[in-house]
Amino acid sequence: MKSELLYMIQNDFPLTIRPFKVLADRLSSSEERVLEILREEKENRVIRQISPIYDTKRLGYSSTLVSFKIRKEDISDAVKIINSHPGVSHNYEREHPFNIWFTLAVPSDSKFGLEGTIKILAKESRAIEYIILPTIKMFKIAVKLNVSGGGDKRERVSHKRRFKKIELDSRVKEIIALSQVDIPLVEEPFKDTVEKLNMDYDEFFATLNRLKEAGVMRRFAGILNHKRAGFNANAMVVWDIDDSIAEEMGRVASSFKAVSHCYLRPRYQKWPYNLFTMVHGKSPEETNSTISDMAKEIKHFARRPLYSTKEFKKVRIKYFSKDFQLWENYKDNFI
Repeated sequence: MKSELLYMIQNDFPLTIRPFKVLADRLSSSEERVLEILREEKENRVIRQISPIYDTKRLGYSSTLVSFKIRKEDISDAVKIINSHPGVSHNYEREHPFNIWFTLAVPSDSKFGLEGTIKILAKESRAIEYIILPTIKMFKIAVKLNVSGGGDKRERVSHKRRFKKIELDSRVKEIIALSQVDIPLVEEPFKDTVEKLNMDYDEFFATLNRLKEAGVMRRFAGILNHKRAGFNANAMVVWDIDDSIAEEMGRVASSFKAVSHCYLRPRYQKWPYNLFTMVHGKSPEETNSTISDMAKEIKHFARRPLYSTKEFKKVRIKYFSKDFQLWENYKDNFI
């Protein structure tokens, strides 16, 4: 039951007053038992959080993957500088001369902009050089770990979705800002949020569903700690694909269940890879086996798995937060 519950909260978390009762009914169990399991897994740090996952770009933010080449002796200080930015959600050390990899987002009213912010971070962290790797095309972004194992290794991924329009007015932004919290593991986890918003449950859930239909919210889901959930061998595998078939190969790569993220990104003279895939496995053997299976179907000139050696930061960005302005105001005083 535990494995099934953990998989369930990653896929379709119920947006209702008592979601844990709904999950319990699906599992022919009790609300009390479901909460007991989830609290235990949260205490064991298997569950990172249960919260909405918002789409950065649909909220008006600019974002990109960035890699810095940092001297070994400078890494510790560089990480502190990079992680201080509120738009850095993920930051890892990987096995490559470009050794520090992080994602960065800035709001539309950023005075420095995306590239300006990267230049500041690069200068302060003493980066030897860096590459900026924005998304050209996204094929898949869905971390859903099958902790029980087994099942089909492939899945169908929809690459064409039609989204409804939604106006991000001040009220909707307030709902987004206050909803992006790790919900408490209690019978009515949304109670505090709706009280702060001074609205009823019907309006709150209707707005969240509208945000989902508009693609602003990708999904409401539980996020697991990969390693604590048993997935100890997670690699960012980069591929050198002929541009004429890159989109076709991206669709093939995204069909593998072990792949959580799949993007096309730009190349550089010192960086020939244009297809990026995050591959998850419970052991290096399992991950390498998946990579080998993928390589049989993906036409490529070269590939390289980059395993993370250290995780420095993995958090959700707090959208519509004053932290962005505070960071820029502080930096502005020293530029």
